[in-house]
Amino acid sequence: MASSGVSGGPRPRAIIRSVVVAVCGVAMTAVGAVSTAQAGPSPDRAAPEAAGIAWTSCEPPFADDDQLQCGKLSVPLDWDRPNGERIDLAVIRHLASRPQERIGSAFLNPGGPGQSGVTVVGEGGADFDQWSGGRFDVVGWDPRGTGASSPVTCFRSDAERDQFWAGVSIPMTTAESQAYQRKAVELARRCGEVHGDLLNHISTADTARDLDALRQAVGDRELTYIGLSYGSMLGQTYANLFPDRVRAMMLDGIVDPVAYTASAESRTVNGVAFTDEVFDQFLALCQSAGPDRCALAGHGETVEQRVARIFATARQAPIPAPHADPPGELSYGDLLTTTYAPLRQPDTWPQFAQDLNAAADGDASALETTARQVQTPVIYGEIPKSVAISCLDGPASQPSTAWPQVIDTFTDSSRLWGPVLGWWLWAPCASNWPASSNDRYTGPWNASTETPILLINNRYDPATGYGNAQAAEQRLGNAVLLTVNGWGHPSYQLPSTCTDQARQRYLVDLVTPPKGTVCEPDRLPFP
Repeated sequence: MASSGVSGGPRPRAIIRSVVVAVCGVAMTAVGAVSTAQAGPSPDRAAPEAAGIAWTSCEPPFADDDQLQCGKLSVPLDWDRPNGERIDLAVIRHLASRPQERIGSAFLNPGGPGQSGVTVVGEGGADFDQWSGGRFDVVGWDPRGTGASSPVTCFRSDAERDQFWAGVSIPMTTAESQAYQRKAVELARRCGEVHGDLLNHISTADTARDLDALRQAVGDRELTYIGLSYGSMLGQTYANLFPDRVRAMMLDGIVDPVAYTASAESRTVNGVAFTDEVFDQFLALCQSAGPDRCALAGHGETVEQRVARIFATARQAPIPAPHADPPGELSYGDLLTTTYAPLRQPDTWPQFAQDLNAAADGDASALETTARQVQTPVIYGEIPKSVAISCLDGPASQPSTAWPQVIDTFTDSSRLWGPVLGWWLWAPCASNWPASSNDRYTGPWNASTETPILLINNRYDPATGYGNAQAAEQRLGNAVLLTVNGWGHPSYQLPSTCTDQARQRYLVDLVTPPKGTVCEPDRLPFP
């Protein structure tokens, strides 16, 4: 397959705009046949028959779209006690645009863990409708513990949360690190105090069982599923628990489940291991683009030298940011944070280069504004949900007091994201996280489905590296990897006609591209 022309395919802006906290695994090979004697619940445990969903018109902000319908599904809080306490899952669907040719429902998880499927389908359902050729109702839901499905919060009010996080950034000094470690312990304590028993029942395996209940509730005999980023972790869990219930499974931006569930340390190492390579790609492509297309080029030094000088300057002392709102300065920790969104979104690389160039000239206002824009939604909204799920799936093996050695290990894996994700995601897990689960699923990961699972991954993905996808293709009993020779996380960040055609052919006709297929993006990051 080859790409040509300008892509007319969908680019799901709802996800591209979002800042997703992706926690990823390390590439490893798997051995052995599928076994039910591993950690985690028996996949065929008796469960109550799922009731249907009473679909109604959606409330704002999606009330004006007559292609959208909303509803709720009641599921057991504890799948070991199907007749016990229950929680409601918020659900939305974008109706198939070709209803006379409707095949069924396609379920979507946009990642995180903790991203709202309701929001993503509400904002981008028409894009995903194109992915599936208009032949499916695209169904999104807020997984348990997130969004409108009994969301995890660690504070009793927004004011309490704002006061807790005021002035916090990625620590660099010993004193700052000790203060952040104490804050991580306090965060874990507050999460347990506020949410109690819920925290024990929001593992990925719990959500996989919810997904199977959702499948039954819409009347589909088999599951059609699209999993993006962490959604690929959920998909691999479902496929290994219920391999005979999969019609089609398309996973994009592959999480390695072995390291994801092994420990918070291995999960973090894998989640940052590919970042610096992508940053090097950013520098090299900027250099090739030249000063007409990349602001960092053409200053009497290489782009790599110019950017290295920015990092060295910020490491010594903060760079002034006089035009930030309010005015301030860019610390080294904030500089690391500014790389978090752009490396995932290569269409922002020209602007990122412009902002870095201004910092090289002594004004880091744009970068400081970016750092604040990233930290606010991540710290306030994403960390509690992401941590609550991932800490349950793969607990920390070392205490947060071991931060000097552990953060150094993360930094060795990535000087850019190692400290960022280490403090954001590992530290709370390592701080006496107040939950555990006997139902978490830790393998095996080699299930064979009747239809091949389609894996898609960018060659240069900073969050779920290409090695993860290669390992998954080898590990799963029946899977095909489509390589996209592009940048960003997941693969749709740059349009690719070739990839769009492969998606639709798979979801509609269950036809995978030949093994070894490589798709090209339709344009470069510096157009």
